[in-house]
Amino acid sequence: MIIQNNTLSDQEVFIIKPFSKINKYIEIVTTPNSLTKTDMKDDLNVELILEILSKNYEKVLVTTIKNEDDLKTLITKKPDLVFSRIKYFNFKKEKIWFSDYLKKHNINYISSNKNAFENEYDKNLAKQIVQKENINTANFFTTQPNEHEIESLLPVTFPLFLKPEKKNNPEDINAQSVVFDFKKYQAKVLDIYNNQKSRTLVENYLSGKEYSVSILENKSKNILMILPVEIIACKNKNGHKILDFDARKSNLEEIIAITDKKIRKEVSSIAINSFRALGGKGIGKIDIKMSFNGIFHFLAADFMPSLDEGYFYKAFFINENMSYEEMILKIVDTNLSTPKEIEF
Repeated sequence: MIIQNNTLSDQEVFIIKPFSKINKYIEIVTTPNSLTKTDMKDDLNVELILEILSKNYEKVLVTTIKNEDDLKTLITKKPDLVFSRIKYFNFKKEKIWFSDYLKKHNINYISSNKNAFENEYDKNLAKQIVQKENINTANFFTTQPNEHEIESLLPVTFPLFLKPEKKNNPEDINAQSVVFDFKKYQAKVLDIYNNQKSRTLVENYLSGKEYSVSILENKSKNILMILPVEIIACKNKNGHKILDFDARKSNLEEIIAITDKKIRKEVSSIAINSFRALGGKGIGKIDIKMSFNGIFHFLAADFMPSLDEGYFYKAFFINENMSYEEMILKIVDTNLSTPKEIEF
C-alpha cells in the first residue's frame, strides 16, 4: 500500500492507492510421484507457494501433469514462468527433461537443465568435473563388492567415507558411512550394493568443519547471489560429526553465519566455481567441508534444493534476514526475465 501526503488549502488529505499486482502469469506445476524424478521427497508446499505468489502476481495457477497431453496443454498456455521441483517425466518409458522442454518452448523456469542435473546426480562425475577446474575435493574412487579384494588394493587410505555413487537419499548416509578398517569397508560396500543397487563412492573422510552455500542466479543479468553458512553437526553414536540421516531427522545440527571474512570468501569462491563448472542454473546448493588441516573441499552439489524451511532457506534468513515469503518472491523475480545461454 502506498500513502501519498498531499496539501489542499489548509486541509491535509491522504490518498490511499491500492497495491498493484505484477502483470505476470505463473504456473506452479506438480505431478503424481510415479511420473517424476526429483531424487527426494517433493516437499513443495503448493498451497503456501500459491498463496504467496497470488498476493503479488496477476495470474497464478496450479497444474498437475498426469500425462504427455497435460504437458502439451501447459505449453499452449504460455506462462511467463513455471515454478516447479520436477526434474523429468516418465511417459511410456520416455524421459522428458522438464526444464529443457520448457526452454525449447521459450518458457522461463527456476531450475537447472538436464546436463547439470546429470552432473550433480553422478557424484563420481561431479568430483571429476570440479577436479578438472582445480577445485579441491577429497581423494576418491568407486567400487562394488569384490572389486578391491584386499586392503592393499585400495587407492585411498583410511579413514574413508562411503556413499552411493548415484543416489540422493538422506537415509544412505549413516553412522556406518565413516570406516576405519577394511572389514567395515567391505560391509558398507555390500550394504550399498544390496540395498541401493549402486556402486559406492569412496573418499577420504574429511573431519573438519562443514559449510553449505545457497545460490540464486539472475539468468538475464548473469549475477549469482551467494549465501554461505556453517553447519555444526552433533556427534553421532560413533563419535563423528557428520550430517547423517539421524542427525537431519532430529534437526540437532546448528546453522550459523560465517563471520570470518577469509573463510566466507573462500567457501563462496569454491561454491561459485563449482556451480559454474557443473553447469548449474537458477537455484542450487554447494556443500563444502574442511579437512583436519584446514583445507576446504568440494563435497557435493544439489541443483534441486529443498524449498521447505531447511538449509537453502536458512541461508537466506541468516545472510539477508529474508522471510520465507521474501525468498520465494526473490526466486520468482530473478527467473522471470527472458532466459538466455550464459557463457562462463
